[in-house]
Amino acid sequence: MIEVRVSDARRDLAEHVNRVAYRNERIVLTRHGKGCAVLVPVADAELLQRLEDEADLEIVRERLAGGDVSDYVPHDQVVADLSE
Repeated sequence: MIEVRVSDARRDLAEHVNRVAYRNERIVLTRHGKGCAVLVPVADAELLQRLEDEADLEIVRERLAGGDVSDYVPHDQVVADLSE
């Protein structure tokens, strides 16, 4: 991955977007020498989202397999609580 200062990335945004979109490069944006964000191709972001979703589903499956539902809150109750 290459590193680009945020101030430089702002100036050359179109160039960096093209590098990510067409060359599948990953660009680390830095502030004061430290990474603060990354420009990645859409396919990478979609893969990351799928991995996170799968990890969340695995947690749900493990909880449901335990069989103890005493600490679960019904969906309707969650919605009601959030709307207050």
